[in-house]
Order: sequence, then structure tokens, then C-alpha cells
Amino acid sequence: MSIASKNLKYLRKLRGLTQEEFANKLAIKRSLLGAYEEERAEPRIDVLEIVADMFKLTLDDLLRKDLGDNKGNYLAKRRAQKLAGGRPDIPFVPVKAAAGYMAGYADPEFVDELNTFTLPFLSGGNYRAFEIIGDSMMPTPSGSVIVGEKLEDLTDIKSNQTYIVVSRNEGIVYKRVLKNNRSKSKLTMVSDNPTYQPYSMNAEDVMEIWQAQMVISKANTQQRWDVNQLAGLVSNLQDQVSTLKKRMN
Repeated sequence: MSIASKNLKYLRKLRGLTQEEFANKLAIKRSLLGAYEEERAEPRIDVLEIVADMFKLTLDDLLRKDLGDNKGNYLAKRRAQKLAGGRPDIPFVPVKAAAGYMAGYADPEFVDELNTFTLPFLSGGNYRAFEIIGDSMMPTPSGSVIVGEKLEDLTDIKSNQTYIVVSRNEGIVYKRVLKNNRSKSKLTMVSDNPTYQPYSMNAEDVMEIWQAQMVISKANTQQRWDVNQLAGLVSNLQDQVSTLKKRMN
């Protein structure tokens, strides 16, 4: 197999794309991509140029270097490029990538291929950004991006603070987390929108937890409550707090 063909297949799998998905990104037919990968046709230069831009590579890299045999060098180069600005590099996990993240969150190659950004307000630490959908954390609007700093130990959780929790059963959720005084093996997930009932999560199901540091949302999307809604929600919240106190004490 030619170097270019091997590299196309390697890079596609590195990003976790099917042939159909990768072909769409390259604006070619899936059958043509299959022909490239199986060395039944030589990849066109215009296609290789798109791949080079997508993965921040040169044409020389694609045509002359076996990226699969030198992935350590390739990934090291990508990390160096991302960290060149001197600020913490923040991988971004959009909703559409949530399923892939659940499968590859511990895979450095998967994380390295996520889009990244930096923020001037954060320094040091291990950060990640997650897009949230839904109204369970109103007034934080659906579509907001939560930037969290990773906790290495669940004992570092501060009760009633907000976290992105990555768990086996619930996937990726954004909630307030309460420690359970009766059982250290249980955590209580609480929504800011009191119409959603709190629920328990087994600590052993938590794969990652990120303490929220910043919320990024689009202008003019902040949710608003009217007076009657607020009155009903406050009453509901008071009932929930009373119930939680009884359960946890």
C-alpha cells in the first residue's frame, strides 16, 4: 500500500470516522475513498491538500512519512502546535462528539484530535470544555459550553458546586453534586431547574468529573423567569431541599 493511502486510512481511523463520514468531509464519494485506501487509485492532490489542512500536516508528511508507524512524533507535533500560545489547551467536546468521547475519553489520540481553544483567564490545570443541551440547569441556557477543571479524586468534590460528570450509565451531564453523608459510594445530582428531581449516582460509575470554572453562552440567549414561575420554583426547591436533608442526615 502506498504511503499516502496508508496515511488516509490511519488518519480516518484516528478521528473515529467511517468512510462515508470522511468522504463527505473530503467532498468525494465513499467508493473513491475506498479505492484510495485499498490502493486501487492514487489520491488526488486536491484531496490530499484538504486532508493536510484538516490535520495540520504538509503534503510532504502525507506523501513521504508513514504516520501510523510514527504516531508518537505526529501527536507530539500536534500537542506542540496547540500549546504554542502558552495558555492551557482546552479540548472541546460538542454534543455530536459525546458518544465518541464516551468510548475514547481515555484515549490520548482521540482527545488530541478534538478541536481546542484557549482562554486568557485560566492558567495551569487540566481543562476540558463540554457543550450542554437542555433546560435542566436553567438559567444556564441550552447550548452553553461549560469549561471544567479535572478532579483526580472524588473526595475533592465540594458539595453543591457544579460539575460535568462523565459516567457509565448517564453519559455526560452537567449538575450540582451533593455528597451523601450516609454513603460515600453515592452522589446526588441536582439540577438548577427545580422542575427536575434530584437523583443518586454510584460513585463507582463516575469515569471523569470536571469542576465547572466558566460558562460560555451566546449573547441574548439567557433564559428569563416570570414572577409566577419563580414563586412556584422556589416552593418546589424548598420541598426538594427538605427531602434531601431527610435522606442525607
